[in-house]
Amino acid sequence: MAPCNTFIARLLALVAALSLCAQPAAAQGFSVLRDAETEALLQDMVDPLAEAAGLGEGAVDVVLLNDNSINAFVAGGQRIYVHSGLINAADSANEVQGVLAHELGHITGGHINRFSEGAGNASRITLLSTLLAVGAALAGGGEAAMGVLAAGQQAAMGSFLAFSRTQEASADAASVDYLQCAGIDGAGLISFFRKLQNYEFRRNISQDQEREYSRTHPLSGNRIARLEDELAQRERGDRPPADLTAAIEEPAVPGAEVVERMPVDCRTTPRDTADLEERFQRAKAKLYGYLAPPERALNAYPEYMTGAPARYARAYAYHEQARVDKALEEVNALIAMDPDDPYFLELKGQILLESGHVNEALPPLREATRLTGSNPLIASILGHALIATEDSDNFDEAEQVLRSAVGRDRENPFAWYQLGVVYGQRGDIPRARLASAEQQIMQGNFQGALVNAQAAENGLETGSPDWIRAQDVALQARGLLERQRDRN
Repeated sequence: MAPCNTFIARLLALVAALSLCAQPAAAQGFSVLRDAETEALLQDMVDPLAEAAGLGEGAVDVVLLNDNSINAFVAGGQRIYVHSGLINAADSANEVQGVLAHELGHITGGHINRFSEGAGNASRITLLSTLLAVGAALAGGGEAAMGVLAAGQQAAMGSFLAFSRTQEASADAASVDYLQCAGIDGAGLISFFRKLQNYEFRRNISQDQEREYSRTHPLSGNRIARLEDELAQRERGDRPPADLTAAIEEPAVPGAEVVERMPVDCRTTPRDTADLEERFQRAKAKLYGYLAPPERALNAYPEYMTGAPARYARAYAYHEQARVDKALEEVNALIAMDPDDPYFLELKGQILLESGHVNEALPPLREATRLTGSNPLIASILGHALIATEDSDNFDEAEQVLRSAVGRDRENPFAWYQLGVVYGQRGDIPRARLASAEQQIMQGNFQGALVNAQAAENGLETGSPDWIRAQDVALQARGLLERQRDRN
């Protein structure tokens, strides 16, 4: 019976490996990076592409993950996850938009919804080969059984990989359509794929055409050649703009679930991207200054560089080194460039707050909140600063800005925590428990969320909006706990 146990173990290992690929970002333990300026930039980068894809402005979210690998992916729904390593590797906003266009191709093609189809086909092949191998083993043909099993597993993985490559090629083709329709240069898509190709060369990843079958993605060289040909045909006028309205009715991959889309009006002139590019360079430097060790950030952006990106990076690096005067010197130089830039004011307030100068942090944070129309992330920092003054006279304002923040962005655990602090200081324990439940459910502590939601429900007025919300959170936490137990 030992061979059968081995077969089953291998079958389960393969099926588990295929299932792992479909897990959402939260289940894989990624750390989400939240920054008001960067999120606004990424939204402005994806919106014209989403419109070209027939999804509409604001229909697709872009989430930035703290991961230094060069990657982006979709994991269900209309949300694109981008690794911080991709932003750092990209030389321009145009390159990132090329990647976003590719990921939109996965969304509109229904590829995540069809993942189970590819995994299911592979699993069926594996199961069939396992049953045949078991029969051979029981008949006394141990070596034959192992051969059947190995061949079946190879065929199963080959089937899944071919399915994956088809989806990638489909997303590549869709990305050209979306870029062209949005009036965005496709050169960035090509240059980014060249980066990936150079990365593969450095890692000695085989570029042998005959071994493409062993990859989840087509060879980078083949993708580049196809994309260059597509773009060249469009530029020569050999191919008219894609009929994206027809694409709405017929998904790129036969059998894919159709994503609800709208008729599309393609641009006839190139889009001006100068402002977007300037904002991208700022956000890229800001991200690098925040994530990189301070010494590396200061080496990458030495003091003779006086543009906004360099000053941004150095301000974060100096702040990390607790060199408050140097950090404020950089941020004050930024504010001198543009006194009404809310993100410069936000950074000054953040540095002052985290350096213990709480009262000095309030004016720039209030102004940044006003200039952004109470952006939830910036308002959350203002709420935190108001609480940090330990002055009860500031608690009314803190509650107001924090309630506004969570009202516009419920997926903000920091704001929920600060709101809970306000309620706790006032002795409003039921609402403090409810805020804690909201925070914990977003951070994956479903048991803690359930306990706090039930306690809040017991202390709140029956039928009140907060009482109803406590029931909703408790119900959500129970469902997530059941799913967690089922997975385990």
